[in-house]
Amino acid sequence: MKIGGLQKHTLIDYPGHLACTVFTVGCNFRCPFCHNPELVLPSLFEKKEGHIKENEFFSFLETRKGLLDGVAITGGEPCLQSDLVTFCYNIKKMGFKVKLDTNGTYPKILGILFKDKLVDYVAMDIKSDLATYSTAAGINIDLQAVQQSISLIMKNAPGYEFRTTCVKSLINENIIKNIGEMIKGAEQYILQPCSRDMNVLNPDFIKEQDGFFSEKELLSLKTIVKKFVKKCDLR
Repeated sequence: MKIGGLQKHTLIDYPGHLACTVFTVGCNFRCPFCHNPELVLPSLFEKKEGHIKENEFFSFLETRKGLLDGVAITGGEPCLQSDLVTFCYNIKKMGFKVKLDTNGTYPKILGILFKDKLVDYVAMDIKSDLATYSTAAGINIDLQAVQQSISLIMKNAPGYEFRTTCVKSLINENIIKNIGEMIKGAEQYILQPCSRDMNVLNPDFIKEQDGFFSEKELLSLKTIVKKFVKKCDLR
C-alpha cells in the first residue's frame, strides 16, 4: 500500500465515528478542482512530506485499539492500490471499521470488498451527469463502470453516501437533476462547495471560471435534487 499521509484523528471523514484517515497515492482522474493534487500528479508524489510505510501505519493502529472506531481510506483513488483488499482485511482483523472513498471506476474491486465484508461505509464521488462526466473528471471515463458502482453500492454497502463537489461551469440545475436520476432512491446525497481556501489541481480553472457557488445557490440545487433521494445535505 502506497500511503501518502495519515491524519491520526478525525470526527469528519467517517460519519458518526472517531477515526483516522489514510491517504493513498495515485489517481486515475484529473479533476481540476481536486483538493489533493499532491496525491494525484506523479511529479508531486516525491515532493510530498508525510509518506509512511505500511508497517508503520499498522504499528500506529495497534496503539489506537479501543480509542478509534475505524479507518477512513481516501486518496487519490484507493482502488488503484493492488493490495487494497488485503489492507482492508488487516484493518478489519484488528477490530476497526473501514470507510472507503472512491470515484467509482473500479466496480470489480468494490464487488470483492462487499463480498468479503471488508468495508462498512462507502463514499462515492459523483463528478457530474453522464453527458459531462469526462469533462469534470479531466479524462475520458468508462461510464458503465460508474453506473455499475452506483448500483453495487446501493445494493450492497452497509452504509454509504454519494457526494458532489459543486463547481460552476461543471454543475448546473439541469446537471444536478440528471445526477438525481442517476442515483434515484439513494440513502444519502451530499452537496459540497469547492473550497476557496485549499490548493487545487488547476487553480487557474477555478479562478477563470469563477467556480464558487454561494450557499443560496447550493440550497437551490439541493431543492432540485432532494426529491430523488431519501436524504440530501449540504456539507
